[in-house]
Formats: sequence, structure tokens, C-alpha cells
Amino acid sequence: MKEIKGGVCAAKGYAAAGVHCGIRKNKSKYDLAYIQSETRAAAACVYTQNLVKGAPLLVTKQHVADGYARAILCNSGNANTCNADGVDVAEQMCRLVEKTFGVASDDVIVASTGVIGQPLPIEPIASGMPLLADALSPAHGDDAAAAILTTDTADKQYAVTFRLGGVDCTLGGMAKGSGMIHPNMATMLVFLTCDAAISPALLQQALREVVPDTFNMISIDGDTSTNDMVALLSNGMAGNPPVETRGEDYETFKAALFAVTDHLSRRIAADGEGATRLLLCEVTGAADRDAARTVAKSVVCSSLVKAAIYGRDANWGRVLCAIGYSGVDTDVAKIGVRLASTAGEIEVCRDGAGVAFSEERALEILSEDEIRVLVSLGDGTAAATAYGCDLTCEYVKINSDYRS
Repeated sequence: MKEIKGGVCAAKGYAAAGVHCGIRKNKSKYDLAYIQSETRAAAACVYTQNLVKGAPLLVTKQHVADGYARAILCNSGNANTCNADGVDVAEQMCRLVEKTFGVASDDVIVASTGVIGQPLPIEPIASGMPLLADALSPAHGDDAAAAILTTDTADKQYAVTFRLGGVDCTLGGMAKGSGMIHPNMATMLVFLTCDAAISPALLQQALREVVPDTFNMISIDGDTSTNDMVALLSNGMAGNPPVETRGEDYETFKAALFAVTDHLSRRIAADGEGATRLLLCEVTGAADRDAARTVAKSVVCSSLVKAAIYGRDANWGRVLCAIGYSGVDTDVAKIGVRLASTAGEIEVCRDGAGVAFSEERALEILSEDEIRVLVSLGDGTAAATAYGCDLTCEYVKINSDYRS
């Protein structure tokens, strides 16, 4: 497997575009993105577990029920959620794709992100379709990645190449996510494209198998959004022998999918609203995978831990506190905690009790951009990693005047 430049247009047979159509007041920001495969592609999706779901998710579920899709249309600036006409607007967006690009409306994945509870006018989107048509190109993946952003400070793209049956394949993606992000799928908008030939059933299975250890392990603020989804297309244009059963090729495909989703998860967590540091909690020695995941997520979700990371304070007691209320039955007398970064590593807790350490050295370690909280439980061999960020005053500022 090899990392390459690119995102949703890295794989064969994909083109994209991003434009400003007028949903967002700031004319310098794109607000309408489009991705299209040359051919109908196997499709897989996972969605938010929030009971309140955006209208686009309801429409998308119907469109990918047969396991196939060909295009993705997404607007930013308005979530199209809790609107009486939301489903109708989402369906109109898909019909606009059919009218403009000749892609059947029921082969369109539709998504929206932005403010909840405000009607989404169809007029700006309709006026933006000719602009998308003019801009559609394999060279415009960056524009599409920019068009789905809201409070993000940077776009998030990644791609890898890998071999299936002796044939080179490519998988890439783009993501948005900065706030309203909390575990339990989905946690943001992610669009993934691949040129491998793989059955829709195995594509869905692979996505569901990697999500619990990647996107479901992110937490920025404890809020699970209403519009979040991950959509994956794979059009088979690489020409590999189709992957139709579990085996070596399936595991290779899943490894590539994990590599892309893991990278995007880290990028999302690092770009949390107001964040200054990426926070990773790596748990080892758990009784089973569920216990490892639960402990890791409890630590990165702790407001007190997040605030300590922002303040570069080695307040390891907050880590033990988060482990203690996680609900996992563990022997506290076996817990160990270390803090690590590119500046080094320091032990702060052993066998559930504090050990002497240099506060000055801890400060050096906690001053880096990526902080790792290493937790050992001593209950077994299972491990998991959760992705989070520090909690800053800027987070409050961003969300107190979000609509204005």
C-alpha cells in the first residue's frame, strides 16, 4: 500500500467540482460540491445514530438500497434538517443532477451540512448546477473538498494505492468535520471513492468493519450531529478480478479502507473547533475490544482531560477519573498512564498510583501539536485508539455566534 496525492478524484473514473451558488453569504466560500463516477458504482453508506436525521439521509438511504449509485451532491451552509419540505428539496436536488448531468436521480447520494432548522431554498442550488457542469473535472477534487466545509479551518483529503489480484487500485476520500462530532456513526460527512471491483455487499461489510475503529472513535464535543454520513463508491474501473467473497483480496481492500479512514479521522479530530492539539488515547491491555474502545473514548470525551491538554497540564488524575466512570470493569490497581508526543514520553501513573515525574519535562511533551495518552489496563490483550482534541475558549466563541 502506498500513499499518493489526491482525494475523491485519485481513483480512475471520477470527476468533481465545487462552486459558490449562494447558500452561504460569504461569496468567497464554495457551498456546493459534486462528485461523479463515469459508470454506475457499488455503493455503501453509514449514517448518524441521532434520532433526528437530516432529510438528505432519508433520501440517500432509498437511493442506495439496491447497492449502487453514481454521483454525490452536497451543499454546505444549510443542513436541510427539521424542515417540512426537506425531503422534497433533497429529491429536487437529485432531479437537478439528472437534468444537468444525465445521471438518474435515484443514483444520486445527496447530503447537506450547516445550520439546522432553516428552510433550504432550491433556487441557489438550481442556479449553481450549470456552474458545476462547467467546472466538472478530475482536476477539481480540491474545489469539491472545499465546498463541503463549515467551521473547518482546512480541507481533509487522502488517497492510497494497493493491489488486488495483481492489479493496481486506488482509494481516496474527502471529509468535513470540526464540531458536533461524537462517537457512534456517523460523525461527519465523508465521501470515499475507489476504482476496485467489489460487490456491494462486501463493500458495505468492509465499511461497517472499519468504522468502529476509525470514525466512531472520534469525539470533539459530545454532540452527535443530525446529518452525518459516510458514503463509499467503488466503480470497478481498475479492472481487478471482482472481490465477491471474503479472503485475501477482501482483507487487502479493507486495509486500504482503514488507512484512508484512519487518516481522515485524525485530520478531523485535529481540526476540532478551536482546537490547538490533537489528542489520542491509546488503550492497551483491555479484556476485549469493546472495553478498550469504551475506555479510550471516555478519556478523549472528558472535558477536564481536554482542558488539561489545552493548558499543557499533566493532570493524570483526570484520566483515571474518566476511566473510572467509563463503565468498564477494570482493576484500578493495575492501571498505568504515560504521556507522549514527538518530544518524548513520560510515565505519570503506575499500578493506579502516581509516580514522581518532572513537571518541566511533562510541559515539554504536552507542548507539541499531537498528544498521546497511553493507558495500560492489565486485564487482557485488546487495544483501541480514540481521536479527540483539546478544549479551548475559542470553541465557546465559535459556537456562541455560529449562526451570525
